[in-house]
Order: sequence, then C-alpha cells, then structure tokens
Amino acid sequence: MHVLGIDFGTSNTVAVLRSADGRVRPLLFDGAPILPSAVYYNSDGRMLVGRDAERNARMDPARFEPNPKRRIDDGSLFLGTSEIPVPQVFAYVLQQVALEAQRQAGQMPSQVRLTHPARWGERRRSILVDSARLAGLPAPQLIPEPVAAASYFTSVLGTAVPPGRSLAIYDLGGGTFDATVVRRTQTGFEVLAEEGIGDIGGLDFDHGIVEHLGKTYGASHPEDWRRLLNPTDDRDRRYRRMLYEDVRGAKETLSRTASADIHLPALEVDAHLTRAEFEEIARPPLERTVDCLQRAIGSARMNPADLVGIFLVGGSSRIPAISQLIHSKLGVPPQTFEQPETVVVEGAVRAASGPAPADAPQTRPTSGGPVSPSGAMSGPRPPVSAPAAPQMLPPQTNYQAAPAPQPSYQASPVAKRPLHQEPAVLVTGAAVIILCVVFVVLLVTILNS
Repeated sequence: MHVLGIDFGTSNTVAVLRSADGRVRPLLFDGAPILPSAVYYNSDGRMLVGRDAERNARMDPARFEPNPKRRIDDGSLFLGTSEIPVPQVFAYVLQQVALEAQRQAGQMPSQVRLTHPARWGERRRSILVDSARLAGLPAPQLIPEPVAAASYFTSVLGTAVPPGRSLAIYDLGGGTFDATVVRRTQTGFEVLAEEGIGDIGGLDFDHGIVEHLGKTYGASHPEDWRRLLNPTDDRDRRYRRMLYEDVRGAKETLSRTASADIHLPALEVDAHLTRAEFEEIARPPLERTVDCLQRAIGSARMNPADLVGIFLVGGSSRIPAISQLIHSKLGVPPQTFEQPETVVVEGAVRAASGPAPADAPQTRPTSGGPVSPSGAMSGPRPPVSAPAAPQMLPPQTNYQAAPAPQPSYQASPVAKRPLHQEPAVLVTGAAVIILCVVFVVLLVTILNS
C-alpha cells in the first residue's frame, strides 16, 4: 500500500510517497523535489504546470498564474481569454503530482493525504477535496499543517514530546503565515490555539524589495519604472515577470550570503541589495508574525518556556532574521531545518490515519481533456460551470501519531504431562500400594502364629 502526501502551497507544491515497508521518498519534478504551483494556459488548450508554465510565461503573461492558491476565494481565473474554475486550476497541479506518483509506484496510491492551513474553513477544504477528485486521486484525508508538522517532529526526529506537553509551529510560506500551538495526547495531537496573518508571506517580501528599488530607480527612470510596475503590453509584462523572478532569487540568496544583485529589465541596471537592507524591509512584517506567535502561545494559556520547542517550517522561514527576532522577543531559540518546505508533507504521511474513505472516486478528471505523455492536459478548455459539491470527510482535530511497529514474540509452550491427563499411571500406582499392604499383613500374621 502506498500513501501519497501532498502539500499544495502558494508558490510551490511538494509531495512524498510512503511505501508499504514504511520508506518515505520525495517525488521529483524535473529532477527537483519542489514543483512550482504555477500554471499557464496555452493557446492550443493545454494547461502547463510548474517549470513548464514558468518558461512559457514570458511569451504571454496574461495566460500565466504563478500563485493559484492565493485565488481560492475568486471562484474562477481568467487565463488569456478563458475563464477556468478555481477547483479545475488546482486539479491541474494535483494531477501533475498524481502522474508522477503513479509513475514511481507503478499504480495509483491507495491513500492520499492533503495538508491545509489550520484556519481554513469548510468551504476552502471543500474546494481542495473537489480538486483532488478532478485530478483523479482517491478521496483524500485532510490534515491541518501544524498537526502534520508535529507528527514529523515526533516520528522522524524522535523529539521527546510526552503526553501533556506542547509545542508551537511557526509556519511562514509563500502567501500566508500561521502560528499554532499543539499538545500531545495519548492518541495523537490536538490544536490548543491558532493565529494567522493572511497577507504576509514570501510574495509580500518580494513586493517589499520592489518598492525599495523603486525609491531609487523610480526617481531616476520614472517612465521606465512606471511601465515596469504597470505593464500595458506583452513586452512590459515579460519585463515585469523577469524582475520578480530576479527579486525572488536574490531574496533566497540573501538567506545564505550577505549581498545579491538584481537585474532591472528595460532600465538595463543591476541593482545591489544587501542582507541588512532586506532585513530592514522585512522587519515590520516579521515582527507582526512574532507578535502573532506570541498571541497564539498566550491563547493556549502558556509561556514560551513551557513549550517543548518552537519549530520553524515553510520555505520563507529560512530568513535568518526570524530566529533572531523570536529568540530576542520570546526568550526561546527556535529550531530550524535544512528542508523546511518538506516538514509538513513528510509528517502527513507518517501520521496515523483512520479508515480509508469509503467509495473513493477513481475516475479521471471530468473536464479538461485527456492527459498527454508530458503530463499536460489537452482538449477543449474546461467548462465554466461550478463544480459539484464534493462529499466532505468529517473535520478532524485530533490525529493519532503513527505507532512504531512492535515485534511480535510468542513463547514456546513448556512440555508437561499433568497427572490428571494420565489415568493409566494413577491406576498402576494404586495397585502397587495395595499389593504391598497385603504382603505386609500376611507377613505379620505368619510371624505372630
């Protein structure tokens, strides 16, 4: 039995596959464990996903959506001249994951676990479930991201979290921030408190860098800068896309080095950005995230020192200033990871699940056309009509951690022969005793006479 875990993120999607023997391996997309969540709706009716979408975005940016998850409340997306329902757009990304999982496992995984922000309500979770159905996946089990992360800490890292103890999750992704306190119970984890900020994530730091650059280059190149930020034709939109790609790359570089260069297309300028400048840009929103974390801990009626630990997850948690701010404000150094993007999804496949959903749909997508060998959907564009409401699994707030397999030993029975099972032995012994008594009586009688 294979279990597929999927963390559908704002900027990137990651997935892992757990085989029947318990081994967990990441799915690779173009050789990398991270699939960009971007989509590009081609003029021939095919939807491109991931890096293929990013490569084609420069040809016609109007057909490109880099962060579809942020559009979950929009109902539908306009890509080029086509209007496509949000669940269908999500399904294109999830289907790319399903195809890769099926290729590696040799069959469709029997279980699927989809993670979601802890604060998502039933409507958003319903959209996620319906997207999985459209992608041809079995009915998924939904797991809140902090619960999945906590399962990772206990099952993968062996972190000592005895029943009754709690930990805090600081989750900063591409589009949102969530702070959650979870407590270990005898059967798993329960969410004690959750707080979040919907407008802070890696994308917002990118916008902050662009605004910072605009203070210098917007003044020296006002017309070019205006067209770069507010493109009116395909050429300007390509330049804008190139700018944000360079900004994102520089932001990631600054997590490892002290400075980075950013090329400004149309201006033909290479701007220089230091880590100190970036931290000054990012400090106000980062302080808001730490305040949010502190509120979550307070809502759980705890102090930071009462926690087993504070754990940083999400790709944007790589920013070095985050650890410094948490340590200085809460007095507890947080724990970081080499691959914070995969913590949640690995925890999801290791968390114990209930019974598999009954009558899980196994059909391929009902709209969007057949799948080509490259993984892109082809055929007529998807219908605009709203998707049918999916059958939701009952919401769960307490997930049982997967118990470690215990060896089964059976003692060999001791060979015994109880006397009550041997009547022949009893009869023989009684006869011998009677004969002895008779012999003694006769002997005494003879001697007395």
